[in-house]
Amino acid sequence: MSSDIAIKVENLSKCYAIYERPQDRLKQMVVGKVNGLLGKKRKQYYREFWALKDVSFEVKKGQTVGIIGRNGSGKSTLLQMICGTLNPSSGSVTTQGRVAALLELGSGFNPEFTGRENVFLNASVLGLSREETEARFDDIAAFADIGDFIDQPVKTYSSGMMVRLAFGVIAHVDADILVIDEALAVGDAFFTQKCMRFLHNFMKTNTVLFVSHDTASVKSLCSHALWLEKGEVLESGLPKDVAALYLQAFYESQQGKSTKTTIKKVYQQNDTRTKRDQRLDLLNQSTARNELRVFEFDPDAASFGKSGATITNVTLEDLNRNPLAWVVGGEEVRLCITVMANQVLESPIVGFYIKDKLGQFLFGDNTYITTLDQPLKTAAQQSLVAEFDFVMPRLSKGDYSIGAAIAEGTQEVHEQHHWIHDAVVFKSESSSLSVGLIGIPMHDIKLEHVVGAD
Repeated sequence: MSSDIAIKVENLSKCYAIYERPQDRLKQMVVGKVNGLLGKKRKQYYREFWALKDVSFEVKKGQTVGIIGRNGSGKSTLLQMICGTLNPSSGSVTTQGRVAALLELGSGFNPEFTGRENVFLNASVLGLSREETEARFDDIAAFADIGDFIDQPVKTYSSGMMVRLAFGVIAHVDADILVIDEALAVGDAFFTQKCMRFLHNFMKTNTVLFVSHDTASVKSLCSHALWLEKGEVLESGLPKDVAALYLQAFYESQQGKSTKTTIKKVYQQNDTRTKRDQRLDLLNQSTARNELRVFEFDPDAASFGKSGATITNVTLEDLNRNPLAWVVGGEEVRLCITVMANQVLESPIVGFYIKDKLGQFLFGDNTYITTLDQPLKTAAQQSLVAEFDFVMPRLSKGDYSIGAAIAEGTQEVHEQHHWIHDAVVFKSESSSLSVGLIGIPMHDIKLEHVVGAD
């Protein structure tokens, strides 16, 4: 295996024998063994369930890879085999460096032992000597921050306390590879932020394998993503692209497959068409700024839905209807979404969201509350337009995209007719955002001495 590869998975499979009745297990053991001794063909009293089937991928050193998938897709099985706590039916896993894992809640802990005893037990499994653990124990206890419960049996811990202690251990064992399986979902906000700070520092030089149902976390933390479905790798690539396809599959599982809209990978879509920004003629800008262009609505962008309606146009404008290619934050803008109904829509909902270049959802809104008392019933072949007027927040300098959707129903239960991922692209030219994903325009900022203060 190459020296720059941290994890290599080759044709990995795991099969479980599923018995319908307890006596079938005994029959398989006795009758199957007797038939084997007599040279007869063994009768199978179970059915096979393949939790993983021929999974192969590589993770480079220093890479952070996210794994997404529905319950039962094989995510936890895969991680257990990478960590060495589960043997594969076929295939192989090779790792380079010390692997520390945070898998199922309480895994690796003896419930009868105290937290202190479990720290030494867990650290020894991860390769630390008793002397090394003693030298780091105070730091581990401080990170876990569970107070006197450190000397109480783990069986008395809440789920949050158990995660605190487990993460405290893996954060101080000098691991080269960190494997995390949904464990942070049970922590409180303060501890989760502490873990995220540790992860961001760890990711600078080490390898992370991260499993989560939260695609936003995968998009913000990971440089690569895998989508597991029924034990197989369905897609792999950039997190925002894989997450978009995963979202499409979620809706299709709820309402059936799309009949007309094109199912196309985000990273395969064509370059958007452009035209000049009319604002540039009104502003005295640099040569570089004058090269900016308006990105038109891309009808061929990746999309999905039931096709009861189609989004035909999306525009970002100022309040004078001039198209915008770039924003700085603080200006009033208007987002217009035009829809053609392909069938009668009893209660249409039109919405949008704005994403950064990683595919993270920043903000959005929809028309549900506006039309709650009087749904805007729309006839087949009738158009409707939704207009959203708002003050654009400050965004870090870079590219952003607008996604749009038309659905029918309520906020909680609805049928998605057309969801288009990157309908329009625009740029933010702001350079004043110092921290965070978005900022608010400040009218005034003051710092002054208080007259007469001591």
